[in-house]
Amino acid sequence: MDPPFSYAEQVKITARNATFQQWQALLTNRTKRHHLGEFLVHGVRPITLAVEHGWPLGTLIYDMSRPLSAWARGILDATPATQVAMAPELLRELSEKDEDAPELIAVAAMPADDLSRIASGLVVVADRMSSPGNIGTLVRSADAFGAQGVIVTGHAADPYDPKSVRASTGSLFAIPVVRQPGPDPVLAWARGLTIVGTDEKGEADIADVDLTGPVMLAIGNETTGLSSGWREACDIMARIPITGAASSLNAATAATVVLYEAARQRRSH
Repeated sequence: MDPPFSYAEQVKITARNATFQQWQALLTNRTKRHHLGEFLVHGVRPITLAVEHGWPLGTLIYDMSRPLSAWARGILDATPATQVAMAPELLRELSEKDEDAPELIAVAAMPADDLSRIASGLVVVADRMSSPGNIGTLVRSADAFGAQGVIVTGHAADPYDPKSVRASTGSLFAIPVVRQPGPDPVLAWARGLTIVGTDEKGEADIADVDLTGPVMLAIGNETTGLSSGWREACDIMARIPITGAASSLNAATAATVVLYEAARQRRSH
């Protein structure tokens, strides 16, 4: 996907004009994000990974009030995006910070929600996960432990919410993340994969489940767990044995444990 602007195009924004307000809406308005097909990216590591992985960036916004670091200049030089010099107080608003404005913020394009972007192997489903921070953390863990992609299903938090993007620490740009309305299209695509669901009352400990082949790990909602559709689709329901006063694990933490176990088995297989 080619960026819509040339590198030579440069703009200055010093007031809350329509363009600024449109970008500001991307912070909180999910409908606006998906209508425009854009989201904001903050932070050195996420922006660096977006560039390294060839993610389409339409705009790079920088602080007009100070000299830029070698890193920021390198990103601007390497990326054929519109360059916007912005007043620092406005940049702080877009970064959701009360103190120093960041050097750069990127406006990134959303890829298509196409399951063909994900290779078969080790895949994670986040079913109706309601916390954007949990989705971002799950994406980070999936990247760290060698998953080929993450599928977000049902009425879930937005993986392009700023909280999710930050929690992924750039892994959103390293592995495919695809949204789907429910189990049916995913199951049609996932033929040949063993589907392992997670539940505190699962019939087998996760360490006793074979995770070495093509596997889909299904992680449910933080409160209600997997939907009935996903439960029916699972070949096995696995539990994570825990002790102490805790009755269960946070959804993203549970996903991390299961992904670690899958990576451990695959290393020793």
